[in-house]
Amino acid sequence: MDLLTAVGLVSVSTMIVAYALERRSHWYTLVFAAACIVAAAYAFLTDAWLFGILETIWYLVAMRRWVESQERS
Repeated sequence: MDLLTAVGLVSVSTMIVAYALERRSHWYTLVFAAACIVAAAYAFLTDAWLFGILETIWYLVAMRRWVESQERS
């Protein structure tokens, strides 16, 4: 497994775990967003453009949810 593949595996695994734990803390939403943008970078670097675009959208959605959670606090 090369470094790029490992980055993709770790980012998607982190996304799954953070998404499952989002209800516990708003910080998991931020972790989810960070993992999404890393997964998007991975996708663009491997020429998986559609996946990269979708992950970028997930990043934007997660950041919006995180910002809204900060405004409620």
